[in-house]
Amino acid sequence: MIVLAAEKKGKVLHMSSKNIHETAIVAPGAKLGKNVEVGPYAIIGENVEIGAGTVIGPHVVIKGWTTIGKNNEIFHGASIGFEPQDLKFEGEKSYLFIGDNNTIRENATIHRGTADGGGETRIGNDNLIMAYCHVAHDCQLGSNIIMSNATNLAGHVVIEDHTVIAGMVGVHQFVRIGKMSMVGAHSKVVKDVPPYILVDGHPASVNGINVVGLRRNGVSPKMRREIKSAYKTLYRSKLNIDQAIEKMDQELDASEEIEHFLRFLRNASRGICR
Repeated sequence: MIVLAAEKKGKVLHMSSKNIHETAIVAPGAKLGKNVEVGPYAIIGENVEIGAGTVIGPHVVIKGWTTIGKNNEIFHGASIGFEPQDLKFEGEKSYLFIGDNNTIRENATIHRGTADGGGETRIGNDNLIMAYCHVAHDCQLGSNIIMSNATNLAGHVVIEDHTVIAGMVGVHQFVRIGKMSMVGAHSKVVKDVPPYILVDGHPASVNGINVVGLRRNGVSPKMRREIKSAYKTLYRSKLNIDQAIEKMDQELDASEEIEHFLRFLRNASRGICR
């Protein structure tokens, strides 16, 4: 990392660089990697670190203790690393970590963590966060996630890998959304969404297995059959969740996918979408 800013008489100066527009402002303490591009009127704060090859679009503002990895693209008007919208927040030092190869579209907002939530918000790799999305304080996002336009995550939400969330979805605080699941457009998600499941509605309810997502992510036909059996045990039998977990644990193969499904259910403190 190299510092690409200068200071004179307490004022931040524009940098002379072919990769940084003359109207952009980069604070003295900011660290920008090789071939980072910063567009017109963008503002990069004092404690920001940006990895090589990342492109920052026009009017993007990045502040706070924010670390962004390599080869990301952040489109115009995005606000990254701002203070949490949490009345309990008292200005404590908190963090935002964003991985590699993410696309963050126009006017998205992503906030840092709070002391109550472990002090950090995290986003993994290869995610697409579309225009006007909001990722609140202390959210934990995995990798290969698609968040469609105007989807809003409240604080402390967890989203696992390869999840698809359609447009204009609202997700309640502390909800967890399991891997390879899909949430339909305009849904209100107030309970956990188990892995591999398709939910939709207001509030969101279960509409079956995310078969398309399983196929796209290379889940074998045999494993899809096992997931279908798990789904039937959980949703089509008259067993409660504990009884369904016990039955699945006894009858299904101890594969990675099924073990993850059972772990998720055991830790579903908010209850699950039904």
